[in-house]
Amino acid sequence: MFEGFEQLQVETSGATINLVKGGSGPPLLMVHGYPQTHVMWHKIAPRLAEEFTVVAPDLRGYGDSSKPHGDPEHLTYSKREMARDQAEVMAHLGFDTFLLVGHDRGARVSHRLTKDNPDRVLKLATLDIIPTHKMFQIVNKEMATNTYHWFFLIQPYDFPERMIGASADYYVRGRFTRGANAAETFPAEAVEEYVRCGCDPASIHAMCEDYRAGASIDLVHDEADFDNKVRCPMLALWSETGYVGRTQDVLAVWREYATNVRGHSLPAGHFLAEELPDATYESIRGFLTEG
Repeated sequence: MFEGFEQLQVETSGATINLVKGGSGPPLLMVHGYPQTHVMWHKIAPRLAEEFTVVAPDLRGYGDSSKPHGDPEHLTYSKREMARDQAEVMAHLGFDTFLLVGHDRGARVSHRLTKDNPDRVLKLATLDIIPTHKMFQIVNKEMATNTYHWFFLIQPYDFPERMIGASADYYVRGRFTRGANAAETFPAEAVEEYVRCGCDPASIHAMCEDYRAGASIDLVHDEADFDNKVRCPMLALWSETGYVGRTQDVLAVWREYATNVRGHSLPAGHFLAEELPDATYESIRGFLTEG
């Protein structure tokens, strides 16, 4: 799915990060979401690699990256630590500055990476999120129903790990096999990768820790530097049918957290890059290439 890309393993100060790298031109870091891997970019990364040097990693705890065990404060999977991995990856590859695109959990990592490295991220694009800090301010019945996993995965170790592990294949595969166009949207090769990686007990634990961090230490970090807005140009894309798109003024929310943001919805579900790859590619490319 990534013909012409090379696969690399990069040692960071806290993890071993698996990635694929391909193309030439300005460096572009593309960070996946839950419960996926870098494979989620397979429909658009090769096209972007015609103009950019695309780096698509697996987050720590996901894919074929290392999966350290969590700690009581959930610092190991804080977005700050996960972002540090990616900043160190790009430095290791020789990229002092770079463009950044993130989806879902990867967009949350990307938001933190940009705040912690404002001189390194030239442009930021986020796919189908509003900041975690805001999400926990708008909890209601609809939010809890539509994003129930936020509250399931944060339960204390090892309750969700055991529940998911009892039928991990069903839990992971079910996200990508429902719906009339599921087979076209999520090719079998991609789904098998998500299942292979997502069924690993260490990955199950890491994903729970990712969400536990989001409901604890990440909020501490977000509160501490709330006034530190994203100042680079930012693009927000979101699903017009998803919970966030239906219930929030996404651009108004992001303007509480960023000084230079624009964006729009796309007629797709949560997995924009796979459900609507052409429009997602065109939106991202247009943003990244403009002067």
